[in-house]
Amino acid sequence: MNYLEFEKPLAEIEGKAEELRAMARANAEMDVEQEAAALDRKAATLLQDLYKNLTPWRKCQVARHPDRPHCRDYIEALFAEYTPLAGDRNFAEDNAVMGGIARFDDRPVVVIGHEKGFDTKTRLERNFGMARPEGYRKAVRLMDMADRFRMPVITLVDTPGAYPGKGAEERGQSEAIARATEKCLQIGVPLLSVIIGEGGSGGAVAFATANRVAMLEHSVYSVISPEGCASILWKDAEKMREAAEALRLTAQDLLKLGVIDRIIAEPLGGAQRGREQTIEAVGRNLRVMLKELDGLDRAALISERRRKFLDMGSKGLAA
Repeated sequence: MNYLEFEKPLAEIEGKAEELRAMARANAEMDVEQEAAALDRKAATLLQDLYKNLTPWRKCQVARHPDRPHCRDYIEALFAEYTPLAGDRNFAEDNAVMGGIARFDDRPVVVIGHEKGFDTKTRLERNFGMARPEGYRKAVRLMDMADRFRMPVITLVDTPGAYPGKGAEERGQSEAIARATEKCLQIGVPLLSVIIGEGGSGGAVAFATANRVAMLEHSVYSVISPEGCASILWKDAEKMREAAEALRLTAQDLLKLGVIDRIIAEPLGGAQRGREQTIEAVGRNLRVMLKELDGLDRAALISERRRKFLDMGSKGLAA
């Protein structure tokens, strides 16, 4: 288990319980289960207290936890017959964006998502989930295909933001993001999006301009990272806690503001402590959202999606 900064007291207690059990495994005559069980109860109480009322900055830390389920995990668990499709038919393949055809409950769909990687090698290969222009152009290509063959589109968002490198800018990063956002508004099939970790800036919006947008309980969705915001406003990245408060980036705030449609509950301690339960919860909510859109024709789907985003800013501003 990787522990976050604010979880250090919990790490000490759980570590002591594990040490006792390790000693008992090494020496069969030792009986430490009573002491270990007491530490377990203390750890459970502390875990509940820590996660009872997380600050926005702590939610950012949880959203970035390396052990949270990633796009690849959701695709493997929820979708059958996943066939990845590569390349933007223009320049290259972008490994930060996964996409392809699959079956969801035996229904053909197109699934697209950001993949951060799970170890040093794959994180470098996936560019830490920061897509280049080719990734967004690949997404546009897949959404066009979904529209042509009347397949719903499901997107899984988990990115700190689009890649800001020189090469990406030279190849039209902002234009590619704009085209992907535009394509989201144009397709005449159901479009569902789930923020499974970080929803960073335009890189997230390009996949999340959807009929239904859901967020995991401890995920975040914002126009800029707290560190970036603090650097701009206060010239001090260490003021990220104040920036996180001001950005209203939590799922709870965004539901009040009408930016998202639903919150998907996470297990106590975050998705990283209950990966299977979290993936199952996302699957259940995708089924509900898809059912809400079944029966709507092409014009109704496009109109509803456009109205949803035009109405943003009219709700919850006094909250």
